[in-house]
Amino acid sequence: MFQNAAKPRGRPRSFDERDALEKATRVFRSKGYDGVTIEDLVEGMGVGRPSLYAVFGDKRTLFLRVLRAYAEAKGARAAKALFSPPTLRESLVGFLRHAVESATEEGSAPGCLLVCVAPLVDDAEVRQFLKDAVGAGAALVERRFCDGISTGEIPPDFPVATRASQVLDLGRGLTMRAQMGTPRAVLLTDAAEAADLVLLPRRGMETPAG
Repeated sequence: MFQNAAKPRGRPRSFDERDALEKATRVFRSKGYDGVTIEDLVEGMGVGRPSLYAVFGDKRTLFLRVLRAYAEAKGARAAKALFSPPTLRESLVGFLRHAVESATEEGSAPGCLLVCVAPLVDDAEVRQFLKDAVGAGAALVERRFCDGISTGEIPPDFPVATRASQVLDLGRGLTMRAQMGTPRAVLLTDAAEAADLVLLPRRGMETPAG
């Protein structure tokens, strides 16, 4: 009766693809791109060499996939940190503290794949991806500043684009300091102070003394 039933093709995978990508992320964060070998990935991801090539491709293809998945997950968490708090200051503090927490997460090398690893990769597609990611991040912060203008937290002529770029620069700076070993507690405190600096009025915008 069942003789014509289709037989399953190939052997079922013995690993979870998402989990393997997360493990590959940790390998790249720990060793960088150039320092990683296929043997490192096979060992770190817990997959056989044939499965690695069949499912993920070569090292470059795998890195691009890891980079996209990492950026997507980090972007979603950053957006939540930016848009969940009720006030603009709390949003900026949450955004910068998220950068610190991501750079100091337990079980991973300090730093960030987007900030500390990918910029060192000599690849046009990686460079374009990073450029697009920075642009998307800036647009996100600009949108939050515009919300702050709408609620009257900052004036209508607040330099939105400039300060959004500064927020991203501060986040990258905190991430680099994490990679150099600065304690998380210190960086979290600095993140709050950095948010205050971003919200300072620019020259010529100060409210005159009454």
